[in-house]
Amino acid sequence: MSTKQSWFKSGTPWIWLNGGAVALSIVMVAGLLGLIAVRGLSHFWPTDIVKFEYTQRDGTPEVVMGEVVRSQVLPGTVVIDSGRADLAQPDDLVTRFLIKRGNRDINSRDFMWYLQPAMGEMTRPKNAIVLERREWGNFYGLPVAIREGDQVVAEGDAVIPELRSRLRRAQAIRDDIRHIERVEIGDINHRMEQIRLGTRRIQLNDRLSEDEQARRIAELESGRQALDDEYAVVQDRLDQLIREASRDTLVAQTGDGQEVLISLRDIVRATQPNQLSLFGKIGNYVDRFWEFMSGDPREANTEGGIFPAIFGTVTMVFLMSLVVTPFGVLAAIYLREYAKQGPVLKAIRISVYNLAGVPSIVYGVFGLGFFVYTIGGSIDQLFYPESLPAPTFGTPGLLWASLTLALLTLPVVIVSTEEGLSRIPSTIRQGSLALGATKAETLWRVVVPLATPAMMTGMILAIARAAGEVAPLMLVGVVKLAPTLPVDSYFPFIHLDRKIMHLGFHIYDVGFQSPNAEAARPLVYATALVLVGIIVVLNLTAISIRNRLREKYRADSD
Repeated sequence: MSTKQSWFKSGTPWIWLNGGAVALSIVMVAGLLGLIAVRGLSHFWPTDIVKFEYTQRDGTPEVVMGEVVRSQVLPGTVVIDSGRADLAQPDDLVTRFLIKRGNRDINSRDFMWYLQPAMGEMTRPKNAIVLERREWGNFYGLPVAIREGDQVVAEGDAVIPELRSRLRRAQAIRDDIRHIERVEIGDINHRMEQIRLGTRRIQLNDRLSEDEQARRIAELESGRQALDDEYAVVQDRLDQLIREASRDTLVAQTGDGQEVLISLRDIVRATQPNQLSLFGKIGNYVDRFWEFMSGDPREANTEGGIFPAIFGTVTMVFLMSLVVTPFGVLAAIYLREYAKQGPVLKAIRISVYNLAGVPSIVYGVFGLGFFVYTIGGSIDQLFYPESLPAPTFGTPGLLWASLTLALLTLPVVIVSTEEGLSRIPSTIRQGSLALGATKAETLWRVVVPLATPAMMTGMILAIARAAGEVAPLMLVGVVKLAPTLPVDSYFPFIHLDRKIMHLGFHIYDVGFQSPNAEAARPLVYATALVLVGIIVVLNLTAISIRNRLREKYRADSD
């Protein structure tokens, strides 16, 4: 036998082939994550503001100010076909730049392409400023003055220090306004709604006489006037704060010299990136990234933060895990340890395997019809008749989204648990029975603990799949923008009937439904990176628990 034949028969080529395939897979995954990280995280780094003069088709000059997003090299024929034959020959290569010029309330378009041959020299004005606003996106321009009402309080070099001081004041007032709107007025609205529901509940109670109904309704209505008075006081405070927040305005100048007035209450952050040092840029980067992780979305989800989506994703996966684990484990134990072997059991196992391959949108349709309309509608009829026709549980919400995902991942947990139970040697069962333990004691005190790592493996696979699902969630509880989190200070504190945001749906909405695709592009990468990070953290936590259980029961068995 030749050396080459013996080398093939030894299996060494297949070992190297498998090792190469694993290495290639790792490189591809690392490259994908690296691409997402670079394109997502680079969005928060402050970019210098450039200014240049651009010659339009009719020869008129246009002054442009903004950030350079990226560049492309085009063949001359494309430039000629676009109507700029004066800028290139067919054999030329022409560079064009995508400029984020902001000022959407003035220019109507946030991003524009500019051909380099028609561009003048790029300069970086030292006093150029970027204003991140709550509406209309970023503003790029030059600060001129600060006004308090109709009076100018700062001009020239004194504008920026005064702007920063008054911005802190405006942000503090805005925080007070937010607290009043969400907490104080929200509490009054909650109590008014309880009075309305209580009145409706009394009217639906046929066991009460008309006089008793009128008496109880009068008692409830007496509290409404007190709430109206309390609301009037809070509203007066809110109106005063809004007037104070609107007091200060910034007079700014666009690149082409047009002056605009911007209320400081609409400004989130003011930055002069052309003057920032390295440490200043790092501080600005951390501040913007923290806002992205902890803030609420704004501007159709293309700006602001993603905290509600993070909270909704983690909460939903946690509830799904609480539901799917006991049901999946008990079903697997019954099928493996108690069910009688036969054609019926084989058909059940085949059905379980087939359920793992059903498209997820089918689960969404089932969840909408069964959980939402059937079970939720019945719950409303039995326990919340006073709320009808506005549904409480008969509408998509957190509970139904979690149950739908639990149903979707149930086959994975069943199969993994069954595999774990089948790997327990029969000698362990026989030894336990020989020592006098019953079948139930052997199962729950010996077999199930040893199979726990396999159960955790099923949970890991279930979490990884559930956290990234989007299609079924659009039908059973996930929305584009949820006004409140499903947790607050009102009983029962965790509101399973509320709709939630989800990172997967947020990525879909920002990436494919956004009216401003260029502004949404980096947020898609950043949100995808956060989703992958959450899945990794959840899986690492489950893997750590599994490894500890494995070592514990291995030591006990030794």
